[in-house]
Formats: sequence, structure tokens, C-alpha cells
Amino acid sequence: MATPAKKKPLFRYADGLLPNSLAMAYTLLGYLGGLALLFAASPWLNALGTLLLAHAMIVAAYFIHEFAHGSIFSVPKHNEWAGNLCSWMAGSCYADFKDLRRKHMRHHVDRADVITFDTKVFLHGLPAWARRLVVALEWAYVPAVELIMHFYVIVLPFITDNEKHRSRRGQVALVLALRAVAFAVLGWLSLKALLLYVLAWLVMVTVLRFADAYQHTYDAYALLEDAKVPEDKLRDRAYEQLNTYSNLVSLRWPALNLLLLNFAYHNAHHEKPAEPWYRLPRLHRELYGDAYAQVIPMRALLAGFHRHRLRRVLDDDYGVVTEGPHKADDFYGAVGVSFLTAV
Repeated sequence: MATPAKKKPLFRYADGLLPNSLAMAYTLLGYLGGLALLFAASPWLNALGTLLLAHAMIVAAYFIHEFAHGSIFSVPKHNEWAGNLCSWMAGSCYADFKDLRRKHMRHHVDRADVITFDTKVFLHGLPAWARRLVVALEWAYVPAVELIMHFYVIVLPFITDNEKHRSRRGQVALVLALRAVAFAVLGWLSLKALLLYVLAWLVMVTVLRFADAYQHTYDAYALLEDAKVPEDKLRDRAYEQLNTYSNLVSLRWPALNLLLLNFAYHNAHHEKPAEPWYRLPRLHRELYGDAYAQVIPMRALLAGFHRHRLRRVLDDDYGVVTEGPHKADDFYGAVGVSFLTAV
């Protein structure tokens, strides 16, 4: 008589029960609580709700990354279900979670930023007035490039000859219809709440793009989905670490890195991609320490994020990281490398 298969535990790692439960509960309750506060009469409560909602979306987005690596649940299907739920919360649900995961895994395996939609080529090909409009929006801190990428994910199944993408037309149309109805109801109940929801989502996108901008100086390649990255250089583990940066929220107060679900410990993540988020600070200390050359505190990046915000939109050059207290002054950063868009 066959021995019944042993039931897998819910979480992949035994020490994940408490941190994962708390973080996921905060994400869900923060999303719902923040949304409820958008309807309050008090402007102070509206502001609190907008920030709470934005942060819940940020954590949901970083949980998508965790689910993609399979570091939360022991059963892959559970990671996929949770990833799809967080995709709805973060507004990336027009792309299939499996495609988000596939794109992100290429980033790790190829040690490159592999894209199928080159925003810089797209922008340079626009009429001058349209390009100036995008640049003007970026100057005003509106994440226009990310908005274009999210829009491209929506329209791609309807404008391509690729059968894989064409087969998703019905799914994308259904998601679009459901979200349109939800936003229409939200606007009918309170136009203020709808506008604040949009603001919270834009805050999320801006925070994610700031973090993404300074975590790699990988080469970017616009390739078809299954095309290989050119073997024009040695992309080994040494290359990976030298082109990866840990843009920590705070060196003095490490707990603040929890605001981004420890995603800023990026060198540690790339050294052990399946290590769960709550172990990354310890892994970082064991492997590197805060004196590691690849550590750049976010406070050192804020001025450059402002100063180079137009250059990084149109220029392929990521800039350089030097040495000393001002080593990030000429680090322009990347744009359009979000793991929330599967293009």
C-alpha cells in the first residue's frame, strides 16, 4: 500500500510564519484601511489614508517579487495565487504573474536588463511635441515612462502578431472592464477618493522607480522573449556583484529598510535570490557589512534623482559610481526597468 505524500507546510521556511503573517496582514489591512480613510471628511485623515494606501501598495509590489522567487510559500501554486492578488493591489494585474516572474528570472540568470519594449527608442521615435510632453511630465515628477510601460502592457495583446500575447486578449479585456467598473464606482461614491487613490498609486510607482534606478548598472538589451543575451562580455558572479548596489534606506536605523521589505539589501538578494526578505539584513551583515563599496545610502541618491531625472529618461548612459562621500553624484540611474511590467 502506497504511503500517502507528506503534506507540505504553508510557508517555505519554518521561521517565516511570524514575519510573513505580520507583513501580509499589514499589507491587506493597510490597503483596506487606507482606502477607507480616503472617504473621511478630515483632510488629515485623507492624507494619512493616501500614505497608508501607497505604502500598502509598495509592500504588495515587493511581495510580488518574493512570490516570484518562491521564498514565501512552500507550494508554487500558492505563490502564484498570492502574486496575482498582490498584482491586483499594485495595479500590475494586466500582465500575467507567470510573465512577471519569467521576466524577472531573466534579470537574474542573464545578469542583464532584458526588455522587449525599449522606452528610449520609443521616445526618440515620437514626434517632437509628444517627446517634449513626456519630458515635461517627467520634469514635474510624473512617472510618464512607467505610465507608458503599463499602458503598453494593456494594449500589447491587441496590436501584436505574437500568438502568445494575442491569446491574452480576453483576459486583459476582462481585467480592464473589472477595474474600470471598480474605479467608476469609487468615483461615483467619492471623486475625491478616486483622485487620492490615483495619487497613492503614483506615489507607489515613484518610490519603486527610485529604488529600481540605482540597484544595477547592467547592460540593457531589447530582445525578443526567447532571444539570448549577446555574449559580448563575461557576466559571472563577480560582474553581478560589481554591477549591483545596495541602496539602503538607512544605515543608522536598519529597521527603516523594512519600509521596502528589505529590497534595498540588493547585493545580498543577488547572492542568494531565494533568501526571504526578513533574513536579508543578517545575510548582508555576514557577507558585506555597511562599509561595502556597493552600499549607497538613499540620502546620497536623492539629489541625483532630482538632478538627472530628465537625462535618465532619454540617455542610455547610467553614469558612473566613483569613490568617496560623493561617489553617487554622477550615477544617473536607470528608468523603465520595473519588475511590475512584463515587457
